[in-house]
Amino acid sequence: MKKFLALLLAFVLALGCFAGCASTDTPTEPTAPTDPTEPPRVEITIAQALELCGAAGTVTTGKYYIRGTVETVTNPKYGSMVITDGTNSITVYGIVDYSTLADKPYKGDEVLLYGFLQNFNGSKEVKDAELIELKHADLVVDETGYTDMSIADARTAEKGAKVKVDGVVAQITYADGMIPSGVVLVDETSSIYVYDRDIAGRVKIGNTITVLASKTWWILEDEKANATKHGYKGCNQLEDATLAAISADIVDFDKSWITETTIKTLMDAPASKDNTTKIFKVQALVTKAQGTGFVNYYFNDLDGTTGSYTYTQCSGADFAWLDEFDGKVCDVYLMVINAKSTDADCVYRFLPIAVSYNGFVFDTTKAAEFVVKYYGLDQFQSTYTGDPQQELITSVSSELLGFQNATLRYSSSDTSVVTFTTSGGKTVMNCLKNGTVTVTVKGSYGNNSYSKKIEITVKKASVQGSTISWAIGQPVGKTVLIKGIVGPSLVNKVGFYLIDTTGVIAVETDAETMKQLQIGFSVSISGVRSFNTKSGGSMVGQVCIKDAQIVGNAYGKHEYSTKTFITDKTLADFAALNVADDYTTKVFVLKATVQVETTPYYTNIKLVDGETTVNLYCSSAAQYEWLQAYAGKEITVEMAACNWNSKDYYTGCVLAVRNADGTKTYNELNFKK
Repeated sequence: MKKFLALLLAFVLALGCFAGCASTDTPTEPTAPTDPTEPPRVEITIAQALELCGAAGTVTTGKYYIRGTVETVTNPKYGSMVITDGTNSITVYGIVDYSTLADKPYKGDEVLLYGFLQNFNGSKEVKDAELIELKHADLVVDETGYTDMSIADARTAEKGAKVKVDGVVAQITYADGMIPSGVVLVDETSSIYVYDRDIAGRVKIGNTITVLASKTWWILEDEKANATKHGYKGCNQLEDATLAAISADIVDFDKSWITETTIKTLMDAPASKDNTTKIFKVQALVTKAQGTGFVNYYFNDLDGTTGSYTYTQCSGADFAWLDEFDGKVCDVYLMVINAKSTDADCVYRFLPIAVSYNGFVFDTTKAAEFVVKYYGLDQFQSTYTGDPQQELITSVSSELLGFQNATLRYSSSDTSVVTFTTSGGKTVMNCLKNGTVTVTVKGSYGNNSYSKKIEITVKKASVQGSTISWAIGQPVGKTVLIKGIVGPSLVNKVGFYLIDTTGVIAVETDAETMKQLQIGFSVSISGVRSFNTKSGGSMVGQVCIKDAQIVGNAYGKHEYSTKTFITDKTLADFAALNVADDYTTKVFVLKATVQVETTPYYTNIKLVDGETTVNLYCSSAAQYEWLQAYAGKEITVEMAACNWNSKDYYTGCVLAVRNADGTKTYNELNFKK
């Protein structure tokens, strides 16, 4: 018998072994087969398995029995995990038929696997493993140092606090590859997000669980500075979590505490307000937007535009369940999961918790109130520093909500300060002198009307400052005060070009400032004279003004000067510009043909002239939607040279198209429509 076992052992080890990888470890004695007709099982150690994996690109011809404890489950969808024997660890690249297993292994469980061994690009792995034995670990949790509390209390706990919470799993989130990454936990007081792959892979929506975790506010490392600038603390969540208990029963989450609100209210909330990972009930228009290689799902308010998109790490695949609601106004339990923090703004992203369509029909008796709140009031600022000569909305129709021509009217408590003049079917607001007035915005539809009063202060400020050519000559880091005319938009940056008779400069600002501007306004701004480079060094980059704020705004509809624009160059000349010389404060007037490139994975837009091609600086052709109407046509463009990322060539930013009839079509990307 001993001779037989020795021969069998030698045969099994030789089956998958490669030259130079023999182990000196002695495998365990064969285990008794479950089926008497099966050959005895010979287990090898993880150390032996690692040696048998061989060099990169090799796969054993035979399969091996390997026992270990689950260290972590890296992909709960396919059963990818890491197992250990306490000394050595090895990756398991999936378990055969894992998704159909009634009983799955989790962190801490003991498993016996039977699979091939491979070295895949340097990663030593068990491949095509079969789960032979599974022994669940006893759930022993040390609660020392953790405080039992409600989710509402956990939300307000200090960062780093150790908390113990109970709740129902209301939603599961997914990371790249549709790997469960976390859960939304709800009790009778509030909701919170728990970031933990192991827990997300073990639970189902509707399970009641107990979690021990640390409280935190999560922000991407490279967004922290911008988040601080806007007062955003981060995603209110739990991390470093341990599953202390789980109930197999499936129940609905408690909704008694959830506030009913609007998406507009959520979007208007300041970034400093701690709304993240709290569930709200809203009515929302769900819209599926197919991108290039991804899908976005939007939740917009009843105006069809105010809202945001779902936070996806799976190119939208994790929200394919929303397809049935595309184009419908639904009742939605919605969570602000986090905000993308940029230099210009914090943009909220949503996580839908539950969505239902109940045959929405808008109550048109509320149309007057709706148009005042969503169209009338949003046109005004609290303070004006000049005369905006602003044309106002007087009629609103909504196919989505089923009403036509709801009217808006405006009146002022002191027409010597603010006046509204109607002529030729247009109503224009003028600010005549300094003072404070009450403006009444009145909406009417059918026999119903609704009014709202707001206070407006006129405090005219003079537009003062130095010239743009002076600012260009100032040292990097100096705060400058300059004046000029607001020109067309930057692309892939929040801001605009400021133009006067002496030059042109790119101005970066924030979203709130952009809401106060339109092309043609006469303004003075304060900002930091900067030289934008990819590495932040002094290499060739982009001359600009950063962190710009409005000091004076005289409004108006001024034509920006083209005195410094270069008109004697071709597209080939532009393409040949030497990036060792700074041209980022120059605008060229050129003839070229618009070329739009579309692939399944990206879109791009270029200008071509004969054999010459110049790329436009953008993240996708969608940022130049207005220019795509000219695709395939030769046009005359006003184009600035760009080098935001310190490339060894210049790209372009099209400011405007000069049409044959003498008019211009402007780049208005960043301006509020």
